[in-house]
Amino acid sequence: MYLRFFLIVMMVLFALRAVARFMGGLAQGAGAQGPGRRPQGGAAAVKMAKDPVCGTFVVPGKALSTTAGGETLWFCSEHCRSEFSRRS
Repeated sequence: MYLRFFLIVMMVLFALRAVARFMGGLAQGAGAQGPGRRPQGGAAAVKMAKDPVCGTFVVPGKALSTTAGGETLWFCSEHCRSEFSRRS
């Protein structure tokens, strides 16, 4: 009888602790990222460019590029860049 009572109390405490940790995480997340705020230590947002051949989004500063008609186009790979050049 005491063992059953003890196990029930332990389960209730465990459930309460889990709920408290979950709520604390929600509160911490809501406080760190209010509307229009960036997470501390995070990188600034970067505008992505769409590869005109395969449709993959790439970071312009790290992607391959070419200029066509006065416009810079960004590519995810050498294959896509050469495919674009072949089509043009």
